[in-house]
Amino acid sequence: MNDKKEADMQQQEREQIVELGSDITRSSKGNIYTLTIIGQVEGHQVLPETAKTTKYEHVLPLLAGIEESDEIDGLLLLLNTVGGDIEAGLAIAEMIAGMKKPTVSLVLGGGHSIGIPLAVCTKKSFITPTASMTVHPVRMTGLVVGAPQTFRYFQRIQEQIADFVTANSGISKKQFESYMMATGEMATDVGTILYGKEAVSSGLIDRLGGLSDALSSLHKMIEKRRKPQ
Repeated sequence: MNDKKEADMQQQEREQIVELGSDITRSSKGNIYTLTIIGQVEGHQVLPETAKTTKYEHVLPLLAGIEESDEIDGLLLLLNTVGGDIEAGLAIAEMIAGMKKPTVSLVLGGGHSIGIPLAVCTKKSFITPTASMTVHPVRMTGLVVGAPQTFRYFQRIQEQIADFVTANSGISKKQFESYMMATGEMATDVGTILYGKEAVSSGLIDRLGGLSDALSSLHKMIEKRRKPQ
């Protein structure tokens, strides 16, 4: 019976790797759930099948399960995302920021646009030296009503993003907004591209490092949480 249960668990974990890009690593240091945020964060609109996406309706209940599970000690969040739906990205970021369990993020390749709140929402954030993060104003595709109310709506969303990022990182709101509205950095756009060292020196990301550094930090958090108060 135990063998069947273990086999079912292994099968379920294999399916999660394929479907969600997630995995559970069990060791004496703690059980870590690894979750990837890749491609575009998909929101209320279904993206084409040719696009790599992270679906928020999959991630939200998964995060709730991780927080409640007695078998999982911590969350490792791996990011390589171009951004995507603002509300969906913020929803995931808010869920992770509200977790009591140890959480660590690692930006690999890119953590652009709405990927920035996702990168800073964990208790500790890391970025590799070659990874980049693009800070830019809120954009919207499709038909937009040319009215003052629309402009104000964009402003309010930008304020929400800036407030969240500054509350969950070491960067000041003034500095973040200056990156967001900078000119001369990108050929046909407004904003700033930050690479690994720049992201850390600005206070946006906590530390420069790789996978071993992120895991080491997570193990220390788990060990501290296990100790009786």
